[in-house]
Amino acid sequence: MTDKNSILIDLRFDREAVLRALPNAFPGRDVIDMGDPANRERDLSDVAYAVVWKPDPDLFRRATGLKAIFSGGAGVDHILTTYELPDLPIIRFVDRSLTDRMSEWVVWQCLHHLRNGFAYAIQQRTRIWSEIADQPEACDVTVGVMGLGVLGADAAAKLKVMGFRVIGWSRSKKEIAGIETFDAAGQDEFLSRTDILVGLLPLTDETRGIYDRPLFSRLSRSGALGGPVFLNAGRGGSQNQPDLIACLADGTLKAASLDVFTVEPLDQESPLWGMDNVVVTPHAAASSDVRALFRHVEEQVGRLESGKPPQFVVDKILGY
Repeated sequence: MTDKNSILIDLRFDREAVLRALPNAFPGRDVIDMGDPANRERDLSDVAYAVVWKPDPDLFRRATGLKAIFSGGAGVDHILTTYELPDLPIIRFVDRSLTDRMSEWVVWQCLHHLRNGFAYAIQQRTRIWSEIADQPEACDVTVGVMGLGVLGADAAAKLKVMGFRVIGWSRSKKEIAGIETFDAAGQDEFLSRTDILVGLLPLTDETRGIYDRPLFSRLSRSGALGGPVFLNAGRGGSQNQPDLIACLADGTLKAASLDVFTVEPLDQESPLWGMDNVVVTPHAAASSDVRALFRHVEEQVGRLESGKPPQFVVDKILGY
């Protein structure tokens, strides 16, 4: 029998980080680490809270006493689309460190494409000393951020500080100080003005495969970079990968920076690895800080147990 306020941990990512964070997490509570083989057959019927990332498919059938489910990352599609879930609050991971990491990646990649990163890397390897004369400024380039949740809004604000012209798009209208935003009805205008498209959408039925040839074809072709650039650090399932590869090969897209893919790890045979106009990073744009995750869970559990509503609860209809 477990403690009535026990917390279950089933996180299928960096095991060493989980082990480092656990000793100082959740003082006074029974913590069940499902990564420990000794716990795999344990009775979970009285567990109160579950912190999960791609957990055991049988978990929610066994843990029948749950009061809330916490995602181990910013995304929740790994829970909503894979499991038969109890009718409980599902709570997203929202944290300053995760938000800052994502914005750092987005700014880094936008600057890479602005400042001729590919060309200078080739010149370094071939020992050529030659300044590229055509160097636009950030203020010459419009970055369109697609997805204006916590991560997208922060990235948009930081891109603006760097001097980029920034516009934003989301399914429903969002108001962000100093940034022009569009909703579903304004998607054509948003895309037609965008030189660098930043994908930070959640994965839902509506967004699955949304980044495809028809969408890429609507991006600006008259911008200072000489062609549209695509960045995706949201969800891999939101991009039509065959269309993406074809558009990078035929010039529909000038270049891309990709942190997420439809299947991960990215297949060794994927042409994306060898394309000289593509940056590939291994789903590392905003890696979860496990200590920050556990602090977030502790705060939200405290709210629940004091009678306050938890924050960052997922709308299961919208999928985020």
